[in-house]
Amino acid sequence: MAVTIYGIKNCDTMKKARNWLEDHGVAHEFHDYKALGIDRAHLESWIDQAGLDTVLNRAGTTFRKLPDAERENLTREKAIALMLDQPSMIKRPVLETKGRLLIGFRPEVYADMFKG
Repeated sequence: MAVTIYGIKNCDTMKKARNWLEDHGVAHEFHDYKALGIDRAHLESWIDQAGLDTVLNRAGTTFRKLPDAERENLTREKAIALMLDQPSMIKRPVLETKGRLLIGFRPEVYADMFKG
């Protein structure tokens, strides 16, 4: 089964998620979107599946430091442009597997996904 986890190397939540996968023997590929970037197709797919409010990290420092004009009246297109320009605005981790998408890390949700 192909498992890809997207995020930023130094994020504490990412470290927890990656450690969980390793501790449970789940082979995975790590895509650091701060180093490697992310493409529009992924962002559009994630937003279609999970919703803009789930994908965009409004609570993060990067988003909060934006000028008010950039944070206000945020359309899907404007949000995608911001995330393409500054991938740290994407919530993390984003995990793709089995045709499913998980955003954020909750051990019980990972356990349910990978049981068996």
